[in-house]
Amino acid sequence: MPPFPLYLLFLLAAVSILPHSHQYHPLDPLTPAELTLVSTILTTYYPRTTHNLTFQYVGLEEPNKDALLSWLQKNHIKTPIPPRQASVIARINHKTHQIIVDLSHNKVVYDQVYHGYGYPLLTFEEQIAANELPRTHPPFLAAIQRRRLKIEEVVCGSFTVGWYGEKRRNRRLVRVMCYYLDGTVNLYMRPIETITVTVDLDEMKIIEFRDRLTVAVPKADGTDYRESQQKPPFGPQLMSITVVQPDGPSFTIDGHIVRWGNWDFHLSFDARAGPIISLASIYDTEKQKTRRVLYRGFVSELFVPYMDLTEEWYYRTFFDAGEYGYGLCAVSLQPYRDCPANAVFMDAYIAGQNGMPVRMYNVFCIFERYSGDILWRHTETSVPSGVVREVRPEVTLVVRMVSTVGNYDYINDWEFKQSGSMKMTVGLTGLLEVRGSNYTHKDQIKEEVYGTLLAENTFGAHHDHFLTYHLDLDVDGEANSFVKSKLQMTRVPDQSSPRKSYWKVVSETAKTESDAKVKLGLESADLLVVNPSKKTRMGNFVGYRLIPGSVVGPLLSDDDYAQIRGAFTMYNLWVTPYNKSEKWAGGLYADQSRGDDNLAAWTNRNREIENKDIVLWYTVGFHHVPYQEDFPVMPTLSSGFELRPSNFFENNPMLKVKPLKVVRIPD
Repeated sequence: MPPFPLYLLFLLAAVSILPHSHQYHPLDPLTPAELTLVSTILTTYYPRTTHNLTFQYVGLEEPNKDALLSWLQKNHIKTPIPPRQASVIARINHKTHQIIVDLSHNKVVYDQVYHGYGYPLLTFEEQIAANELPRTHPPFLAAIQRRRLKIEEVVCGSFTVGWYGEKRRNRRLVRVMCYYLDGTVNLYMRPIETITVTVDLDEMKIIEFRDRLTVAVPKADGTDYRESQQKPPFGPQLMSITVVQPDGPSFTIDGHIVRWGNWDFHLSFDARAGPIISLASIYDTEKQKTRRVLYRGFVSELFVPYMDLTEEWYYRTFFDAGEYGYGLCAVSLQPYRDCPANAVFMDAYIAGQNGMPVRMYNVFCIFERYSGDILWRHTETSVPSGVVREVRPEVTLVVRMVSTVGNYDYINDWEFKQSGSMKMTVGLTGLLEVRGSNYTHKDQIKEEVYGTLLAENTFGAHHDHFLTYHLDLDVDGEANSFVKSKLQMTRVPDQSSPRKSYWKVVSETAKTESDAKVKLGLESADLLVVNPSKKTRMGNFVGYRLIPGSVVGPLLSDDDYAQIRGAFTMYNLWVTPYNKSEKWAGGLYADQSRGDDNLAAWTNRNREIENKDIVLWYTVGFHHVPYQEDFPVMPTLSSGFELRPSNFFENNPMLKVKPLKVVRIPD
């Protein structure tokens, strides 16, 4: 280890005397000071004068779960938090290093060169550099000139290349595809087709150029989505609407701990996952205690395979979290537009390619939602004394982030309900990825075009979206079991009833990982996580059940290279034993991965999961057939799922919830 230079000693001293008015929670994301410290330590180990060092990912090294739970049970003020460590994936002299930095002792405690398949996240800086290369490449400039386009109106984007059976590819590659502005900001509606520029990211140079043929660039007319650019006729104008909380919000935020109603949880940010919800617990008023439900939950991967098989499109099978960073692509939320008037905003920090902290403003918004929904109600007219009518309006708490990965905007909501439910929703909006074409009307088409003709010279490509959530449920404790309660049609065996059949519940407790794989839509079943050591007074196991939204599964063949890499979508639900290293469903190194280190591969061990600390992996899917209404910008399409208490409480926990105070706004 090289000796620490003097400036590093000064930095360490400065960090050590930072004020500690707020004690960090062990799951808090790395602070700007900690990110700076990580960068300084590693640039000392690997001086830039002799090493090509880039930071591809920097995040919190998750503390040992047992140590963290032990800390939670003790006096937080007097008990030191578990050691703060940073997880770093860096490229050093064109090799991938997996590094752990101990921030408590200011040193590297783990540094391993990765020799397997796949590469780490792309950084913004290297994508920007790659996108600029065509502008100085003579064959590209000649191709633009042949198409009579203006080079100053050309913008480009970097696309990961996937894997298609190659024996070994020792280069980090992207293909740079370009678009044309000239009258619009909607660049994705004006692709410059059939030009492919292949870039080596480590060498940052063009290694291949191909201009196959000339295809018409779609027109700019009608593609601009900016409010200022719209012309009459306009749609009907609605009256103003807002949310008023005269007494202020019902939630509090202490550092990264959010408390609302009967809920409290930890909210963190990760460059790869985006929002991470941890230690979600609910207060049981009858038992007078707080009970944990979810230890840790986040979006593990976002798989987006396109169905267009043309030369410039077949490889577009993206892993948006593992290749581009679901959190890295988070955008600043706009008050009153992205989030309502009563929202509170939170910033986040990421590490740039040089390791130094970069502030991301308004990454999260947190707000209470009341949209006229009903928590519970009943009207009774059979009571002699008169009509009985009881209604409780539903108010929920929402944590929101929006990630714009290239053309698509993903609205990611975590919604907490007073009933004890958690609802996870993702909304898809933004811009379609379209292919330019010489066709101007559907009647001209006599071949497979892999999409829908949305406008002249514009095909919206068929594609999928699969968001896989990592859900480490700890229902009233760590040791849980997964139960499939099938609804089984049963014939009446005798003449005891005029009915011929009924359905009953047949429950099966999964013993191993293979028992717990679920393809939804084949049969009716409740999917439960229960605590086998906890029962209600009625003798039922305490539990939570997963209620799916729309049911979507992959339609690619199992031997398709894209599906081999995305095999974690083969089942809607998987259950694995908790393993700290198993976080990313598509594997730690998703770029050019080969499917040998993903969720499907891990479960081949068929480990025991009964009465264990288990993790659920649930995939929300969309098959997207574009329609003309998706042009030029797509209305939001949403899906999700719910985690709902099932014999967790002794009765309806909302029975004694008081109605909201009526707020009357003067005319």
